[in-house]
Amino acid sequence: MELRVLRYFQAVVQERNISRAAVQLHVSQPTISRQLHDLEEELGIVLFERGSRNIQLTDSGEYFSNQVNQILALTDKTLANIHEDQDISGNIVIGSAEARSFLNIAQSFNGLQKKYPHIQVDVISTNADQIRTSIKSGYYDFGIIMDGDKTGYDFINLPGESRWGLLVSGHSPLAAKDHVELSDLATEKLIISSQHGMTDLLNEWLGGSATKLTVVATYTLLYNASLMVSAGMGSALCIDGIINTNQSDLTFVPFKPRLTAGTSLVWHHGQRHSAAAEAFLKQLSADIGQPLP
Repeated sequence: MELRVLRYFQAVVQERNISRAAVQLHVSQPTISRQLHDLEEELGIVLFERGSRNIQLTDSGEYFSNQVNQILALTDKTLANIHEDQDISGNIVIGSAEARSFLNIAQSFNGLQKKYPHIQVDVISTNADQIRTSIKSGYYDFGIIMDGDKTGYDFINLPGESRWGLLVSGHSPLAAKDHVELSDLATEKLIISSQHGMTDLLNEWLGGSATKLTVVATYTLLYNASLMVSAGMGSALCIDGIINTNQSDLTFVPFKPRLTAGTSLVWHHGQRHSAAAEAFLKQLSADIGQPLP
């Protein structure tokens, strides 16, 4: 598969129409049609359900499209990073869990771009499972994850900790409390993170009785969970400082005894960084006063 053909495919997916894709790419419609036919022959699958007006992807085509987007994004990032000048330019991709400690990262990025204004930073908000997958594939340079297993990664622990608690509706009886106890979880409809290891964490807190909890929904990003809380679906198990509850119908109530989580910047052990990524690591290390591993 040639990158040129993958870009043809990507353009057709975006436009849902071969004619419009041909105009965008400045090539003829027959050229794109022929290349897509050859691509399907090479893969041995049907990528498109061809209709009268718009082209729809098959299930196999949807999967292939997601992979092509990652391949081309990684290609573009690689090309940007190898065409660096002495001032250091290029692209840094970082996947981040929702955490207040991201402020440290943002401040270091700000300092970095003052020195090297041609460095671009792409931040993708996601969970630890996707971060690990994308670091392994080389798509992400770095990831920010909560406390957990960091086997196979180099890492820097970021300053500060966040408190665990419940994000509750203002109408909930818990909203008037200074804290909630773990035993209160048994009577709540819970909205919890879909991240791998959440059930293990709950079992650790509750002595193995997490299976007795009533989980009504899971979330990847807390903002969506906060809307479910506002809608009355339940209370969200989360860390403090992510959702601004001021002038809202939501309240964050911390756990007692105090339960906290730290965060780390991680990257694949032995990974060879671009000049831009290496400059960022040095900037962060200096900013937070921690040596690189």
